[in-house]
Amino acid sequence: MLVGRVVSVNVGVPRDVVWNGHNVSTGIFKEPVAGRVRVSTLGLEGDRQADLTVHGGPEKAVYAYPSEHYELWKKELGLPSMMWGMFGENLTTQGLLEDTVRLGDEYRVGSAIVVATAPRFPCYKLGIKFGTMEMVNRFQASGRSGFYLSVKQEGDVGTEDRIELIHSDKSKPRIAEVFLG
Repeated sequence: MLVGRVVSVNVGVPRDVVWNGHNVSTGIFKEPVAGRVRVSTLGLEGDRQADLTVHGGPEKAVYAYPSEHYELWKKELGLPSMMWGMFGENLTTQGLLEDTVRLGDEYRVGSAIVVATAPRFPCYKLGIKFGTMEMVNRFQASGRSGFYLSVKQEGDVGTEDRIELIHSDKSKPRIAEVFLG
């Protein structure tokens, strides 16, 4: 069943930034890419994470964030525009929201099959990206977490790919329920 589409595919590699007088490595800086991108069990080709204890790995291989949230953030933050990937997501999506996606939901995205595994809980690196630690609290309070995906079947993805729901277990909690407790 068609439930959404990919608005943007975003990748990046860790970079060092100065925070509180210390060098910090972060992979939150993602940029949109053209064409098709290979998706493996550890993430997208051309993308890496800096701290694998909290991001990345098999259970958090891909981070998806709803494009629907961008307009709300632009208004709240007083920004005229925001580039896709601003929240460090690999896939900017349309049609998948935290109050409809359930843990364990399986989706076909391009030729890959992915499974929703967890909401994204913000860390201080989101504050670094936005230039204020207040953003971490705002993100948490907003309920607009996005969600992590594991890769059940490797493949490739690209902008405008359809997102099709393959399987959902209605007994599993929604991402919003897990994120907000």
